[in-house]
Amino acid sequence: MSGSRGFVDDRRSVLRMMGTDARAVLQNVVTNDVDEVRPGQAVYAALLTPQGKFLFDFMLIAAAGGAILIDVASDRAEALAQRLKMYCLRRDARLEGASGFGVGLILGAASPGPGMIEDIVVIDPRDPALGWRVYSEDPAAALAALGIEPADRADYDALRVAHMVPETGIELVPDETYILEAGFAALNGVDFRKGCYVGQEVTARMHHKTELKKRLVRVRVEGTAPPGTPITAQGRPAGTLFTQADGQALAHLRLDRAKGPLEAGDARVIYDG
Repeated sequence: MSGSRGFVDDRRSVLRMMGTDARAVLQNVVTNDVDEVRPGQAVYAALLTPQGKFLFDFMLIAAAGGAILIDVASDRAEALAQRLKMYCLRRDARLEGASGFGVGLILGAASPGPGMIEDIVVIDPRDPALGWRVYSEDPAAALAALGIEPADRADYDALRVAHMVPETGIELVPDETYILEAGFAALNGVDFRKGCYVGQEVTARMHHKTELKKRLVRVRVEGTAPPGTPITAQGRPAGTLFTQADGQALAHLRLDRAKGPLEAGDARVIYDG
């Protein structure tokens, strides 16, 4: 697949959930419809607190033997596994802390073609423009077999900024972020028609508001400021600056204070609405 670029994402871990009740357990607690997980089609979802705040986000992928793979940030994998195990009590569902799979990313929407027979290749469910995700016991070898040329995380971050895709631990802060303010509806991360799940009541109330007062947006940046720098509007708190690439950035903004000049440290921030 000449011209396609990608890399092994060593910041991701893959758990495996098995058992006849595995799908039902997940369906009862995550934000998206687990029935949509099928071969070749991943689902993006989150697990929230009862108060509707973000805890974990992940991809759900169908695997051999009816198992479901859970692709999650590595530094959140153990905590997610412990949380899910609580919901598995007295159910035919068990969680394996390590599936043996690693994650390779292929940037861009062009189809990579078939991988090696033991690999799983799915398009990113958040936005096809992000590209493809490869699940393999040897993701580096899988990318090489597909003819993928090297890319790096800066290339991926540029895609995330361009398509307003938040990342765990940066724009998505556990016990703090509300997923609708982080754009989950546009990223196919929540199903408003499915039944109850943890945090559903708060999420539904926010969905039915006429307008969110603050949310994740893309801004232009003149100058530099580290991720996490507070944004001010005429000295008043207006939000936070996050991932930056090619003169643009993701920012969490209070929309009522985003109409005038904005600053983040020594940088100038411009929100075009």
